Amino acid sequence: MSWMSPRRVPFPAWFDPMLKGVVALAAAAGGYVTLLVAYGFSPRTTDVGYAPVQPVPYSHKLHVGELGLDCRYCHSGVERTGFSNIPTAQVCMNCHAKVRTESPLLEPVRQAFRTGMPVEWIKIHDLPDYSYFNHSAHVNRGVGCESCHGRIDTMEVVYQDQPLSMSWCVDCHRRPENHLRPLDQITTMGFRHEDMPGGKGLSRAEYGRTIKEELGINPDTSCSTCHR
Repeated sequence: MSWMSPRRVPFPAWFDPMLKGVVALAAAAGGYVTLLVAYGFSPRTTDVGYAPVQPVPYSHKLHVGELGLDCRYCHSGVERTGFSNIPTAQVCMNCHAKVRTESPLLEPVRQAFRTGMPVEWIKIHDLPDYSYFNHSAHVNRGVGCESCHGRIDTMEVVYQDQPLSMSWCVDCHRRPENHLRPLDQITTMGFRHEDMPGGKGLSRAEYGRTIKEELGINPDTSCSTCHR
């Protein structure tokens, strides 16, 4: 061997399996991140208009728009808990024990009431698991239901009205005045600030700033606010 030739040092026997393991782990991690991002941008989280077929064709247009039910009659936990609860069959039967008692469309509700097994409603506003959202923190600070859910009182079939994306949430945290209203108007559909005391002559943002100052609202925009 010439003195100019480089000396070749073989890798130890354990190196190849280790390298393959590292490559496989990196590929798996990349796949996991890809799936995570794909789910975060799936129709279940960002597609405006997502409207799955429910086991019972419940009309918010009828119950809220025409009959005038308050959102909190069915979603009773929104002011006290971090999530908006789905009403139990008992809540439905408070009315339907005497109203449309023979309707075949309501049989899943009657069966749930008899058996104690809940109706398998399909979640529409479904944020990814890596995002944290607290309903009570918003409705108790002047953010109305329709800011996120749209005009529920006009929906025969409920659909996702807003993208619920990170940029959409951050924009609201940076400029909350565009969505704020008095606490006694949280469930009001078609809210008009011009009809409120002191609201006439003000823009939506100007009126919202009065609520912001009154309630001392200063939303956090740090990552840990939503990603915990």
